[in-house]
Formats: sequence, structure tokens, C-alpha cells
Amino acid sequence: MSDKDNAAMRERFCRILRDTGRENIEYVIEDLTDYGFFEAPASARNHFNFPGGLLQHSLNVYDMAMALRGAIIPMRPDMENALPADSVAIAALLHDVCKARIYHRTKRKQRNEIGVWEDVESYEVDYSDLPVGHGEKSVIMLLRSGLDLEDSEIFAIRWHMGAWDIPAQSIEMDKSYRRAQQKSPLVALIHTADTLAAQILERDAVNA
Repeated sequence: MSDKDNAAMRERFCRILRDTGRENIEYVIEDLTDYGFFEAPASARNHFNFPGGLLQHSLNVYDMAMALRGAIIPMRPDMENALPADSVAIAALLHDVCKARIYHRTKRKQRNEIGVWEDVESYEVDYSDLPVGHGEKSVIMLLRSGLDLEDSEIFAIRWHMGAWDIPAQSIEMDKSYRRAQQKSPLVALIHTADTLAAQILERDAVNA
């Protein structure tokens, strides 16, 4: 990704956040800048594992979520109030802020096309800073930045990985997840948008 592309995406990302009119959104943007959010990868070795990948992934989730919202409302007009555009923007763009501080550049050995081992740029993952879980960490970071999240937004960000984020045989967490789904359709919308963005829009994406 070129610096020009990254700058354009960053400008769009910040504009969408500012358009929500949320109090303290500038503090959120400042903190994201300090965390290195706009330069971070979306993963270590999978989808969008290159500088700026996290920013691009977040925008993809937003675009997918808004597309799904647009398709849902004609079929269920009552969902327009249950899925407000500003909440979709907040949850979609900020669901993965927890990733901003876990990836660190490193080198690893990899065989090239002729079978020779060589050093390649890579990332290592470090969860030692605020080890409280994935979705939970994003919520905590946003609250610390002064963002007053709606309950539905907390549910959607916390559970954006869906049932994949529930430990085996954890009955209590399973009940919490299902209750969050019942309380707000934003939970299912963001989880679905995140999945579709990663598995379809970003499928077979390579470092560019």
C-alpha cells in the first residue's frame, strides 16, 4: 500500500468518525494515532498482513456493514432505528482497535520459490499489554479515550468475532453472547460484516 493510499483511507476513516458527531471523537483519533493504528497490519500472517492493513480492513467492515444495513431496511423497515448509521460506523470502524498495539515487526525464515531459506519481513504478536481478551480490549480502549459508547455498540464490538470468541464449555459466556444478540441486531450485523470482509473482500489478499 502506498503512502498516498494510506493517507486517503485515513482521511476517509476520520471523516466518517467525525460525521457521527460523537463527543470526544477527536480524542479517539488522537489515541489511535499514538497507538499506531493507521500503520498496523490486520493480522500477522493472514488477511491484510501489511502496514495499513488494519485501517483498510476496518473500512471494509464499515462498507460491508452499511451495504448489509441498506439491504435489510427495505425488508425490515423497523430495523432502521435499531441499526442507526452512526452506531454502525462506530462499531465497524473501531471493532479492532485492540490490534493496534499487538503487532511488532520482525524477520522470519521462509523458503523462496527455489527452496532456499531466506529472511522475510513479518510480524510477531504480543498480547502482554492489557491482556483482557479481544473484543473486551477494544471496548476498554475506547472508553479510556473518552468515547461514550451505546450499549448496542459495546455488545457489537465485544462480540464481533461471534461464537468463535467463546471458550469451549463456557456456559456463562455463551449465555452472555446469546443475550447480547437478542438485545441488539447490531451484534449480528458487525459480526457478519467482519466475517464477509475478511473471508471474501480480503480473500487471497497479498502484501501490496
